[in-house]
Amino acid sequence: MTTRHRKKKKKTLLFTLLIALGLIVAAYGYGVFHYQNRFLPNTSVKSQEIGNEEIATANEQIKKSIPTELFTFTENGQTFKTVTLADLGKTPDFTSELNKLMKKQNAWSFPLAFFQNHSTSVGDLTATDEELAAYVETVTPEFTALNEGRTDTTDATLVFADGTFTIQPEVQGTKIDTTKILTDFTTSIKDGQTTLEMADYTTKPTVTKDDTTLQTQLASAEKIAGISANYTINENSFTIPTETIQSWLTFSDGAVNLDQEKVKSYLQNIATQYNTSSVPYTFNSTKRGQVSVPAGSYGWSIQVETETQALTEAILTGEDFTRTPVVKGSGSATGARVGNTYIEVDMQNQHMWFYKDGALVLETDVVTGKPTSATPAGLFYIWNKESPSVLRGANGDGTNYETPVNYWMPIDWTGVGIHDSSWQPTYGGDWYLAHGSHGCINTPPDVMKKLYEAVSSDTPVLVF
Repeated sequence: MTTRHRKKKKKTLLFTLLIALGLIVAAYGYGVFHYQNRFLPNTSVKSQEIGNEEIATANEQIKKSIPTELFTFTENGQTFKTVTLADLGKTPDFTSELNKLMKKQNAWSFPLAFFQNHSTSVGDLTATDEELAAYVETVTPEFTALNEGRTDTTDATLVFADGTFTIQPEVQGTKIDTTKILTDFTTSIKDGQTTLEMADYTTKPTVTKDDTTLQTQLASAEKIAGISANYTINENSFTIPTETIQSWLTFSDGAVNLDQEKVKSYLQNIATQYNTSSVPYTFNSTKRGQVSVPAGSYGWSIQVETETQALTEAILTGEDFTRTPVVKGSGSATGARVGNTYIEVDMQNQHMWFYKDGALVLETDVVTGKPTSATPAGLFYIWNKESPSVLRGANGDGTNYETPVNYWMPIDWTGVGIHDSSWQPTYGGDWYLAHGSHGCINTPPDVMKKLYEAVSSDTPVLVF
């Protein structure tokens, strides 16, 4: 090869290289210019490839890739309501963020982008707690309206009818617990879930007909309903009617109980009938046969409040019982109201008897109060004994008196009692009409001594 030929070949190669270099420079320059307002290759946002795209086009591509329906409420598989981004106040527009991303990229390094993957995230569309709360508040009326016309769920319960207790089965209603479903929606959407089935939120019965507690209540109620509840008050016995007890039964908080107001009302009626503090006593007197002696200091009253609780507890045991009510006062509600030991004062006959264990111990004429200060009639008792004692009081003319006696046994709370009276010259007959006491029972001194020694405190005294 000649020297000239060689020179020509070198020139050709150089020219070719210059052209190639020019083309590369031109291509690079075009690339730099091209990526001044386009995203570099292999750029993706929210998994959407936006390389070589301008901002507006990339924005639209990203928006299209984002689902606008975020959550669905279904009922029995059918869509009831869909929650969208707009419902939560979200508008998917990433122009501003894409502008910032564009400014960060280096168009001069575009060739390297062909060998790299660049993925980023823009536009956080996650709903805030405030946005979710606002949405829930907005749709609550719509969810509440769902239950209009739907049936309530009811628990199995005990019912009483025609003298029989039965279990009324539970009812599965169709109403939905809308409060819970909207609460769970907030949690679910935060956890990335996309659906809730509203049929799962139908209120379920908490007590079924097979509930063991309810079965126990039934057995208990049947036992209580058939209980034999008896009272013995002095010499009177009676049974609380079965239907009355059944009318008292209540069921609450899983327990059988009694209506306390009804029990109390019943006992108040019993108290009116039997309280010896207010009910006269029919007495078979020595000379006059049966007489009615007014209530006096010897008597008691049923403590209705206390007895209401005691009776309730007795009935709820479910066991037959006989009881005497809780009382307060003198005497006792057990046994006879007046036993075989008592003092009898017959003011009409001006005579007094003392019986002990059914046997006559002594008797005597007496002097009771004169008509202007008559001895009160009533069923009293010896509540104290004093020997000697001084009686004090007021005369009819307003002057006071102090009278010493050897034996004093008060029978009421007004100063009336039985005592010796040495100043009385005679006893019995009509003497009391003009010479009667201030209300006490004047007794011959020798008899009074024997009576005082024979009588014990708490001995009933019948004055009539």
